[in-house]
Amino acid sequence: MKKNTPVKKNDELVATISDLTYQGMGVAKVEGYPLFVAGALPGEEVKLHVLKADKNYGFAKALEYLTTSPDRVSAGKKELVQTGITPLQHWAYPAQLKYKRKLVVDLLQKAHLSDLEVADTVGMEEPYHYRNKAQVPAREWHGKLTTGFFRRGSHNFIPLEDYYIQDPRIDEVIIAVRDILRKYKVPAYKEEKHSGVIRNVMVRRGHYTGEVMVVLVTKTKKLMGAAEISADIQKACPDVISVMQNINTEKTNVILGKTSKVLRGRNYIQDQLNGLTFDISAQSFYQVNPVQTEKLYARAVELAGLTGEETVIDAYCGIGTISLSLAQAAKQVYGVEIVPAAIEDAKQNARLNHLENLTFEVASAEDAMKKWAAAGIKPDVIVVDPPRKGLAAEFIEAAATAAPQKIVYVSCNPATLVRDIERFGEQGYSVKQPLEPFDQFPQTTHVETIAVLERD
Repeated sequence: MKKNTPVKKNDELVATISDLTYQGMGVAKVEGYPLFVAGALPGEEVKLHVLKADKNYGFAKALEYLTTSPDRVSAGKKELVQTGITPLQHWAYPAQLKYKRKLVVDLLQKAHLSDLEVADTVGMEEPYHYRNKAQVPAREWHGKLTTGFFRRGSHNFIPLEDYYIQDPRIDEVIIAVRDILRKYKVPAYKEEKHSGVIRNVMVRRGHYTGEVMVVLVTKTKKLMGAAEISADIQKACPDVISVMQNINTEKTNVILGKTSKVLRGRNYIQDQLNGLTFDISAQSFYQVNPVQTEKLYARAVELAGLTGEETVIDAYCGIGTISLSLAQAAKQVYGVEIVPAAIEDAKQNARLNHLENLTFEVASAEDAMKKWAAAGIKPDVIVVDPPRKGLAAEFIEAAATAAPQKIVYVSCNPATLVRDIERFGEQGYSVKQPLEPFDQFPQTTHVETIAVLERD
């Protein structure tokens, strides 16, 4: 029997927004039934039009704001909200920071861990123009190759030139590259036909060095006029020291393919983090907010409490960004990463910084833990910075078996962090100091959090 909902599609009603979801949508409750409203903020009274009413929740759009939040600010470009690039840009920054702390608090309460404290979110002085990497799709628009983004939850393309949260120089380089591709009449990718050439333009920029890399992601193996195009890019943008072609022939939403080749210049750029130098290639994982990453990593190393005598394992080490910081304060650091190219980069970055107390291995984190345990390596501290899916249960067991005194967990997803805190609790580890949220992605709903787990 179909459950009756208090609202149905195309209803119009007035409701007060009581909360915000983890995706940044306002929540209005109608007889306990949640309606999700894009762009609405807590405390606002809104006239709504119901777009969809499923059994347990619905979606509505705001027709009119009868009252507005004192934290509402001028929204800037509506396209940035439509694409999901800056879903919180209409909310004052101090309110965004409180919201991100509340995301962590609410998840802890749901997990019956409300006794754990959460510090205030560490924010930015300038919470915009922070991204050091852009990956923008190229599509045909009114007969021309155009760069932009897709409307959130759709394949509807929206042309864009100013992304607000990116390094402004990156926005300028994207426009220059777009115009050069137009000059050479390079066809944009057509998703529906899986035809055309240029799928995406990726640009990376060193925050301290100013070095720029341009990656042309192509559907085809050959890029006609590649030599002329890459020469023109460097001529238009002398700070571009690397022009790469990445080949992605698959029908997929994954941006980069497995093969990259140099069209002009080097195959990497350099940048610094907390005084260390890193080579960054097209496919390197490198945190996109350098200002906040320096704070985040410095705090993670500080919380590790190193004296120079410890053995440290850095699981999910990537290109060694945390490992090298740890190596400056530890006796020995072991890093593991499942991506072979990342480990090659990590070894190169250790050499670049003249650090010799590091060992890097290609493996899954859980397999490496078992191997090192069998070799008699006993870590004093384990540092983890996993992807959004968090830690595998097998890794948590292996980490607990290794019995470090301390585990420093750097999380990009508070939901899996809370789940993993519970799992570590079953293994005899608990959080004894406040969790610390960091705002790595201002104007968005994402939050990074550091938690320190200690053996009971």
